[in-house]
Amino acid sequence: MLVSADRFEEFTLVDVVSPSRWRTLGQGVWCYLRSAPWTFSWLLLLLITTTIQHSVSRATLESLLAARSTNLHHLATDPLHVLVSSLFWIDGYFWLPYLLMFCVFHAPAERWLGAWRWAVVGLTAHVVATYISEGLLWIAIRQGLADSSLVDARDIGVSYFLAAIVGVLTYHIAFPWRWVYLFLILAWFGVPVIIDPGLTGIGHLSSMIIGLAFYPLARGSERPEWNPAALYLRVRGAVSKRASNDIA
Repeated sequence: MLVSADRFEEFTLVDVVSPSRWRTLGQGVWCYLRSAPWTFSWLLLLLITTTIQHSVSRATLESLLAARSTNLHHLATDPLHVLVSSLFWIDGYFWLPYLLMFCVFHAPAERWLGAWRWAVVGLTAHVVATYISEGLLWIAIRQGLADSSLVDARDIGVSYFLAAIVGVLTYHIAFPWRWVYLFLILAWFGVPVIIDPGLTGIGHLSSMIIGLAFYPLARGSERPEWNPAALYLRVRGAVSKRASNDIA
């Protein structure tokens, strides 16, 4: 039996304002957040520091970020401080893109690898890729290919950690989709370095390769591989079932 338009509108309104529906939604969101606690705790800290960035003057912000920059000067004088503190600030004003990237890459990786493995992959890349990119800058300065003022250049953010997670997630994807994903990330991180080699691009590419190098650690995960085709079939089946129930 088909549902009339008036009855459908009434159902939709009641369904939306129903306390039980909101309670169920809230429980679902809470379960999702609990499934990757380190990821979302980190994201919350980034929200706090981004709010601070919006509340201070431009000059204060420049000074604040410069003090936490993983540049050559700080790596030579206080490496531990800048390597840690740079993970809690973003080089920009916008937090929402990080919300998307953390949900797409970090949360699935933490659930798949577990918190400790996820942290080992990301932190290793954050440190090693920083020294690779800054080491190349040091060589360029020594050879007169770069200005010596770049020893104090600003280099801050969470992108090296993220790039490594993007790389290691290759092993979470089922064949043959794994090859498609690998091609896409190699192009995403590799093409900019080929077109215009820069320290940040080299750092991102290095981090992604470091993530790929953690294949032995990724093999230790007991969670099943992610299959896009199976997900598509599951979603299509759910939609078809819902449509059949609405018509009945």
